[in-house]
Amino acid sequence: MLRALLVEDEPLAARRLAALLRKLPEPFEILGPAESVAQAVALLQAGPVPDVLFLDIHLADGLSFELFEQVAVTCPVIFTTAYDQYALRAFKVNSVDYLLKPIDEEELRGAVAKLHQRLVPPPGAPAPAAAPLLDAAALAQLVEQLRQPAPAASYKTQFVVRVGEHLKVVPVEQVAYFFSLEKATFLQTTEGRKYVVDYTMEQLEALLDPARFFRLNRAYLAQQAAIHDIIHYANSRLQTVLKPAAPDAQVLVSREKVSLFKNWLDR
Repeated sequence: MLRALLVEDEPLAARRLAALLRKLPEPFEILGPAESVAQAVALLQAGPVPDVLFLDIHLADGLSFELFEQVAVTCPVIFTTAYDQYALRAFKVNSVDYLLKPIDEEELRGAVAKLHQRLVPPPGAPAPAAAPLLDAAALAQLVEQLRQPAPAASYKTQFVVRVGEHLKVVPVEQVAYFFSLEKATFLQTTEGRKYVVDYTMEQLEALLDPARFFRLNRAYLAQQAAIHDIIHYANSRLQTVLKPAAPDAQVLVSREKVSLFKNWLDR
């Protein structure tokens, strides 16, 4: 049985991927999941060594490429991402394949078949080659490119929402925050109105200017002006008080994101 380490900070996505892998004719032993670069590094250092790494691009504490700077990854990697622009770059980094979210079961089967061909070749075929060594310089350049903000013109400046039978344009300046609730994503305005938008939180995070918006946790993406107060909370976390008031009584910044959040505020 092959061992698969899942590195994914969205619990629903991690559970779904694990369930799909267990349904395969040759099911995997699931390691993890790790929700951050730090957790992934710890699991890789502690062992056992996985046969394949399913690696999301964006994690709670940064880009997953950063783990290659901290630990030697000798197994093949299958990248999972909601962002197609990362796929071709990621594919060149010791990768067997990449899968776009939401992961399609048939595409997963194809990626696993490619993995099996590499790890367990058919009788009479040459022995599988070792996973290619990472080019440290190229990887450092890749990570730096992904860290660079996109040009301001590429960020969304307004959203079109539906109000009954009408369409309304909401400029980004009037957005206090976005939040997810019961499988829907909402736009909350500074005036206290909320509207359903046809974007996932991951898509919004890529479309909005990171200098103005921060992903506080899986369910909230807030503009700095909407953060009314910040309170120290248990386990080195932070609690934010949003204005207008959020549907959830507590909007917490996860421990892995506290340092990034402070740097975002103090710039």
